[in-house]
Amino acid sequence: MADPSPVSDGPYRPGYELVAEQLLEYIAERKLRPGDRLPTEAGLAEILGATRNVTREAVKVLAAIGRLSVRRGAGIFVAEASGGLVDDHFSHFRPTSMEDVLMLLDYRTVIESETARRAAGLATPIEVRTIREGASSSLTAAQQNDGHAFARADEAFHDAVGAASHNVFLRSSVAGVRRLASQSDVLLFHGDAPGSLEVAARQHLAIAEAVAAGEADLASELMVEHIATTQSQFERKIRDRLFNLGDRGAPARPTTDSGLGDSGLPPQTSVS
Repeated sequence: MADPSPVSDGPYRPGYELVAEQLLEYIAERKLRPGDRLPTEAGLAEILGATRNVTREAVKVLAAIGRLSVRRGAGIFVAEASGGLVDDHFSHFRPTSMEDVLMLLDYRTVIESETARRAAGLATPIEVRTIREGASSSLTAAQQNDGHAFARADEAFHDAVGAASHNVFLRSSVAGVRRLASQSDVLLFHGDAPGSLEVAARQHLAIAEAVAAGEADLASELMVEHIATTQSQFERKIRDRLFNLGDRGAPARPTTDSGLGDSGLPPQTSVS
């Protein structure tokens, strides 16, 4: 495994985030599979060159986003797949790797553009209403700057489009991809949205109307544009995070400061 020590002149990053990233790399490099047992917290801290406290916070975060399973009295394990196709095939997805995230967005474009196309041709009146309700709720939440409400409405909208495709595998793939994307939101942005909530919400509304009108090609094109906007916002946020340090020019290194809230985890908001 590569030297876990961060570059001293890089931007500040919370210690738990660095160690979580290193721990995912450790799992991937050793080709560990769901159900495989990891060393103890103390053992991981020694392997990764981090403090015990920061290692504990990293394990908490990875358990919260579904990558690790901590069993009292038994140990730390690579989390079992929940059964979705994406979970089964991409258990080594690296949520802090730009390469992996861009591949995920590319895959999502393929899946969701086809899902939207099929929804436009197959959605029942009740399904159309559900899609519209999700889009409308996302706009209301965006205008109120309520990130948590937006995240719920966003999930409801995309799931409704998936359901309207009348293909359980497409719907499962959409849900699985979005679960992976949420891991990047937590580890890279600490739950802070990578782009404009209102822009995303208005794109939801346009997609909903295309589906309602039965315009399959337009629905597909609008979904592609929607995901491209998400990618652009994500890349811009990454650039800002890496190069626009402002007052946070301290060197990146694991410390006992976990950077987590009182609950032990950052709030999670996803723009998609």
